[in-house]
Amino acid sequence: MCSIERDDSSPYTRTQMRSLTFHMLYALDTYNYENSVAYVIDNINRGYEQDIPMDGEIAQTVESIVERRDYLDEIIQKFLENWRLSRLGLCTRLILRMGVWELVFTDAPSSVIINESIELAKDFAEKDAYKFINGILDQVAEKREDLKRERSTF
Repeated sequence: MCSIERDDSSPYTRTQMRSLTFHMLYALDTYNYENSVAYVIDNINRGYEQDIPMDGEIAQTVESIVERRDYLDEIIQKFLENWRLSRLGLCTRLILRMGVWELVFTDAPSSVIINESIELAKDFAEKDAYKFINGILDQVAEKREDLKRERSTF
């Protein structure tokens, strides 16, 4: 698994952490990953009166997803039928990356990961993208143990 430990002292719920992770990934992708995670956290903390720790679970999760995005995209592409990843909307692509990362690199229950991803999609992704995300993540969840065994050592 990933060496990111759950921070039980965090003021954020898991749902809030996923939402913040999504927003950070969106900011990073929008600027072609030219900004650091620390820069994005600082902007969120100042602009939205948050107190996200620079070395906390959220920051570590974002770093891990960013570092592994090519690997995550390879996994996603395997489950896309008649689609190219580049044709997906940005929000859909980011939510899929987050969901696949959690399925492959954590022990969180698949149903929770998928449901939280669907909720993010309903709030931020293209219309009806949540159905597409649900279908892809369901397929990934079916292969979860195989993917965990096959995953690269990052």
